Amino acid sequence: MAKKGKDVRLVVTLECTECRTNTDKRSKGVSRYTTTKNRRNTTARLELKKFCTHCNKHTVHKEIK
Repeated sequence: MAKKGKDVRLVVTLECTECRTNTDKRSKGVSRYTTTKNRRNTTARLELKKFCTHCNKHTVHKEIK
């Protein structure tokens, strides 16, 4: 039988912070990644450095809802 209730691992979306705040960017759009996190161990929002294709550099990506 399948487990009932809330799953421990969640799929979260990470979004580039510089694309979101910068209005003078070269191309329209925001870099987004998806990943999973453990709900019990990591209650705060994730912040990871990922490559942004719009900024062409590694930037901080924060979890959004």
